Amino acid sequence: MTPRGTILIVDDEANILKMLTIGLEAAGYKVQGFVNPLDALDHFHEEPYDVAFIDLMMQPIDGMQVLKEIRSRSPETTCVIITAHGSIDSAVEAIKHGAFDFLQKPFDLKELLVFTEKVFEHHALQSEVRTLRDQLAISTPPVSIVTRNPYMRQQLELAHQIADSMLTVLIEGESGTGKELFARYIHEQSVRHDKPFVKVNCAALAESLLESELFGHARGAFTGAVKDRAGRFEAANGGTIFLDEVAEIAQSIQVKLLRFLQDREFERVGENTTRKVDVRVLAATNRKLSDSLQEGSFREDLYFRLNAVRVTLPPLRERPEDILVLIYHVLKKFSTETRNLQISPEALKLLTTYRWPGNVRELENVIERAVLLARDGTVLPHHLPEELQQTDDDTAGLLSLEQVERQQISRVLRVAKDLDEASRVLEIDPATLWRKRKKYGL
Repeated sequence: MTPRGTILIVDDEANILKMLTIGLEAAGYKVQGFVNPLDALDHFHEEPYDVAFIDLMMQPIDGMQVLKEIRSRSPETTCVIITAHGSIDSAVEAIKHGAFDFLQKPFDLKELLVFTEKVFEHHALQSEVRTLRDQLAISTPPVSIVTRNPYMRQQLELAHQIADSMLTVLIEGESGTGKELFARYIHEQSVRHDKPFVKVNCAALAESLLESELFGHARGAFTGAVKDRAGRFEAANGGTIFLDEVAEIAQSIQVKLLRFLQDREFERVGENTTRKVDVRVLAATNRKLSDSLQEGSFREDLYFRLNAVRVTLPPLRERPEDILVLIYHVLKKFSTETRNLQISPEALKLLTTYRWPGNVRELENVIERAVLLARDGTVLPHHLPEELQQTDDDTAGLLSLEQVERQQISRVLRVAKDLDEASRVLEIDPATLWRKRKKYGL
């Protein structure tokens, strides 16, 4: 069976070394132990280790020297200091020099195993962070949508496939999920990418102003119309218009929008001249238009025109695998050549367990705020808003059923020798396992 991870132990007390080795090997880890720290360093270059347990007080060199040497040779190895009660201050100093945590003597086997689980969770998280950094170091296009979520990838593929058509696209999703980014992605992937992309926030303008904003007006059409003015449709000629919060459009304007979608023509407010423009229409809403249909506030014929292709963006809480990659994507955006931004493990845990009701937009705002407060370049828990620091003890760390299923499948796949064994352990057939691996991106 594949070991759960590789561990190096350096401790000049033979009894402690033996207890650690036997206990951790029984728990499924591959363990290599050394009484002499110099022997451990001589052997270290032969085999990489996930985790190293290092006793602080040793001869002929102490644990601090061993820690520094291992950190220099293998920054990916997660180091833990083993310390007695009287040397806590030295253990804290070791943490400042790169140790993840310290294990205080005396300890029992159960405490050791729980502690080791925590260490490996941190190690796995840091490994994923390094992978994300490598991926994000590769140059990205002007409009990039960062996701690991299988459903989001399907929506991206759909957007790519219909980018060059004239089909109207309706993008549904909660506020902050990235609807405008998706619209820009469709525009950038189309043959219209070098033409205008014009955005109109339909919820931000009153009915009288929105009609003029969309279609333009003639001089004297209303008070204040001192000259002819082209609307957003004319400004977008040859390109794309993005109608954000389209559900908020009044029915009187819905009629004119429907006419444009049917005939590609319109009149400016206060003018009888019919105009034609070549414009691709993308629309977005933060609530389901089908609900607006039932309420009678949105025309059914316009709904079917807008809904030629529908893209649905799930909220961030339903795609937790994207939280970490988004955090580091935003960090990269705010990093500079002279300021490489970092996040402490404690802050990272708060960020990855928060439910993000404001979705990606809220995450970006939180990271930007934290970066401004983190003067030394490392984001700590106190740099985060209060709502992230305050956790409900009854619900903190609770996972959805999908999250639990994904974690269990991922854990079994790591230790099973092949997919058949994984299927037997999970008590599902291989075809179901294949579908779930595809669903969760495993």
